[in-house]
Amino acid sequence: MERNIALRLSYDGSAYHGWQVQKTEVTVAETLEQALTKICGHPVKTVGCGRTDAGVHALRYCANFRTDCRIPVDRIPLAVNSRLPGDIAVSDAVQAPEDFNAIGSCIQKEYIYRIWNSPIRDPFLEKRVCFYPQHLDMGMMARAAAAFEGTHDFKAVRSVGTETKTTVRTVHWCRVEKQGDLITVSVCADGFLYNMCRAIVGTLVYASYGKLQPEEIPSLLEMGDRRLTGPTMPPQGLYLNRIWYDGAVGEMMSR
Repeated sequence: MERNIALRLSYDGSAYHGWQVQKTEVTVAETLEQALTKICGHPVKTVGCGRTDAGVHALRYCANFRTDCRIPVDRIPLAVNSRLPGDIAVSDAVQAPEDFNAIGSCIQKEYIYRIWNSPIRDPFLEKRVCFYPQHLDMGMMARAAAAFEGTHDFKAVRSVGTETKTTVRTVHWCRVEKQGDLITVSVCADGFLYNMCRAIVGTLVYASYGKLQPEEIPSLLEMGDRRLTGPTMPPQGLYLNRIWYDGAVGEMMSR
């Protein structure tokens, strides 16, 4: 009997060309599928909850796959981890409903972006934060972040990439916090456009040193011109942090 299995995993994306399987580059999905194929005894294809780019990390990520192998679901994490490299780890597994799909069933996601805001870089965080030595104004960034909350057309903060039916999304929160030299931007939305989070953070950085005013952001979103908002920040500061689902998969992802 075929089962639909949902996995909770995390990974350091530094060595990978993103999540999505590609012809010539090593990716997270390909690496995971090879490990699952070995433990299941048949070719496995996974569905991921989103396309993280090259160098982007995931503190929590969800993928599902179908299998008729009889390995108990609670044994899957240890079995697959024994065949994965050290920068990818499956922490939990659950049998999902037949119609569950990691991307289609997702209710909302939260990304975080980490900036090391100090003139002295930390060599241990080299591939895990964006090193930004110039002073950043937290007050201006917080005001700019609040301007992104709500339902808007986010065409002005997306890169040309995968076509979507609509560029309208709802941002539930966009917050900025600082602990020591580490600034963390948290963005939760019902969905994200290509490079949307990194472009939002770039716009907050622009607002920090007066290249644009936080009060201008609603009109910039209305104009929809990518050239008028901030730069796309480097990938290594970005992490998929949380994903929300209904039912058993949602319980697993919140543990």
